[in-house]
Amino acid sequence: MRICKFLFLISILLLPISPSSSTESAESEAIQGLLTRLEAKRSPPSVQESAAKAILHRLLPTHVFSFQFKIVSKDICGWRSCFRISNYKKSSKNEPEIVIEGDTAVEIASGLHWYLKYWCDAHVSWDKTGGIQIASIPKPGFLPLVSDDGVMIQRPVPWNYYQNVVTSSYSYVWWDWERWEKEIDWMALQGINLPLAFTGQETIWQRVFSDFNITIQDLNDFFGGPAFLAWARMGNLHGWGGPLSKNWLDQQLVLQKQILSRMVEFGMTPVLPSFSGNVPGTLKDIFPSANITRLGEWNTINGDTRWCCTFLLDPSDPLFIEIGEAFIKRQMKEYGDVTDIYNCMFSLSFVLCCICMKSNLIAMSKADRDAVWLMQIPYKNTEAKTYGGKSNELFCTSDRKLRLAVLFRLIVLETAANESVCCTTSVGILKCMGFWMQLLQVQLMPVSVPIQPWQVGVGTCMEGIEQNPVVYELMSEMAFRSNKVQVQEWLKRYSQRRYGKAVHKIEAAWEILHGTIYNCTDGIADHNTDFIVKFPDWDPSMQTLIAPKRRRRFAPNRGRRFIFSETSSPLPQAHLWYSTQDVVNALKLFLDAGGDMAGSLTYRYDLVDLTRQVLSKLANQVYLDAIIAFRDTDAKTLSSKSRKFQQLIKDIDELLAADDNFLLGTWLESAKKLALNPSELKQYEWNARTQVTMWFDNSKSNQSKLHDYANKFWSGLLEGYYLPRASTFFSHLVKSLKENESFKMDDWRKEWISFSNKWQESNQLYPVKAQGDALAISKALYEKYFD
Repeated sequence: MRICKFLFLISILLLPISPSSSTESAESEAIQGLLTRLEAKRSPPSVQESAAKAILHRLLPTHVFSFQFKIVSKDICGWRSCFRISNYKKSSKNEPEIVIEGDTAVEIASGLHWYLKYWCDAHVSWDKTGGIQIASIPKPGFLPLVSDDGVMIQRPVPWNYYQNVVTSSYSYVWWDWERWEKEIDWMALQGINLPLAFTGQETIWQRVFSDFNITIQDLNDFFGGPAFLAWARMGNLHGWGGPLSKNWLDQQLVLQKQILSRMVEFGMTPVLPSFSGNVPGTLKDIFPSANITRLGEWNTINGDTRWCCTFLLDPSDPLFIEIGEAFIKRQMKEYGDVTDIYNCMFSLSFVLCCICMKSNLIAMSKADRDAVWLMQIPYKNTEAKTYGGKSNELFCTSDRKLRLAVLFRLIVLETAANESVCCTTSVGILKCMGFWMQLLQVQLMPVSVPIQPWQVGVGTCMEGIEQNPVVYELMSEMAFRSNKVQVQEWLKRYSQRRYGKAVHKIEAAWEILHGTIYNCTDGIADHNTDFIVKFPDWDPSMQTLIAPKRRRRFAPNRGRRFIFSETSSPLPQAHLWYSTQDVVNALKLFLDAGGDMAGSLTYRYDLVDLTRQVLSKLANQVYLDAIIAFRDTDAKTLSSKSRKFQQLIKDIDELLAADDNFLLGTWLESAKKLALNPSELKQYEWNARTQVTMWFDNSKSNQSKLHDYANKFWSGLLEGYYLPRASTFFSHLVKSLKENESFKMDDWRKEWISFSNKWQESNQLYPVKAQGDALAISKALYEKYFD
């Protein structure tokens, strides 16, 4: 229940050049033409039916003969994508019970999921959020029947998009094929048919750049390390965490081919990467006349050019089109003709450049004449400032040549943190809302925007996955709904499915959570700050912050859009948008229901997550109490509050250790598992440790701005990393009061940075299996802090 910045909700719109009926007709024809071309790339019906049967075998092996799957044409679905559930006309005992039809294997899998949810009260979520609940499914031969007329569910819009350009690093980086197979199964069951497929692209780039006389040694300074590839691809950094070994490049290419093969078997349309202009510095030496400049610095210490300021090839340079074309062609050579949709994320300054758009589309089209550009715009104001961009002038251009150049060739992933889109230009826009999140926003999708001829999808565009399963489940349903969902009633059914039974206290708890944690209506972005994992780097003896923390606010306007305003405070702010006491009451209800939930992994996950949420907010207040005591020169209260803060870290660590899904050891071991030699073993573990702690080199007394950039509530990380930091900080505060001296900020930083560097380099083992009774621990912590 940790509300974070990692989910965006997207509706995909195809936008007209002008609001005329002739334009709308042309758009409808263009959309239909694109869909028809993509349908031709799908696997044959027999292959898709086999893929659907295979997912049933992996999900529910006891019922493989209970269902019959069949690919049907769209005319049966009213010329839309759909699934249809009906009863099998049985003539003997051993025949199937339920027939599920769809125009792709994804639709069949979605129909299976829909049936299991709404007729069998089953539940499917990621293993790391509690996994599946299938105990409620009747035995073969006793499955519930649907109505005699059957059930047909149409998609109101064709596409359900999935992923963000950084998900590949935050979540997927250490995955092997076994884990990827589960993820693609999850995608299919959720109805996702337009997933991003970014794995292995560095191998493609290595082969492309070799044709331009760039060696693999030259690329050592260009590619990021395994855990930082997403930010290297965007041009935020280069070289950090690298180099990439040949083993890594070979492994990832093989993995990508497996991923794409399975996506195509299901009838999905994968979205592949394209060229954004980021190039190795060596290219400037090989092509001295090329227009190559450097991007601005991105949060390194003192603008360290070893890691920052990536080289950028100007899109007006003919070399841009040449490289872009070569990259698409190389992908097609390796993967086959699997898609016409390509993702490219530019800095905002380039997004606003008409020639950039034209050059990128030309490069794509020279390799794939039907290419469509799916463009993700950076969603943070900080990124716009970094690159000198303005907000979305692209969509307000009066340049008719630009409009014609991009007509029917561009889909824009617009995330909520951008200011309002004011005009229309192009093929499409993927309209995103931020997951600092209210379920109300989800249940309004896609009907919050009237369905127009050019509206073509919904989706999720999160930075990291395997959290907040309730939001993902509701959002996935919106791909098949054209009406609002009554969320409170939906949550009752959700809790019954998730835990395998109806428990009144659990339902009451979810009603509270719906109105509190999952109902952030004040418009503050990035609001889920927890001081345990995102420790303020400041001098508390100052009356105001050295550099006041500015929080971005999304202020609703008349058009229900959100725009930025900013606020500041003299103390670090851990914004709260709900009553903490209400959520404590919800936790009490969860605990009281524990006797009815023995053995439920989904209950255990939610209990641990909710307890962690409650305790982390308590820790925020304890931290501020300690700081106020320090300012009041109250040494006794400072000692008491600092001890309590540190004890909370220990207690939360023990709580998290009681569930397999909150362990640092799992993350580290998955990284090490991919290594094929000692050098890779050391590098991969360092990458894994560094991503979740502190990026970039530090000076002795100046820690990176990106400390805690990817912080995690994981057992092992709390007691092994966050606790020593808090202990060191508070010991320096107590010492300054005892000795009647000012707080020595540099001394604390030196001690802490030295520890952090050593921790990142270490190879200490952490548990990969849960230890302790989560319910007993949660009850004890409730009694300790709230009873």
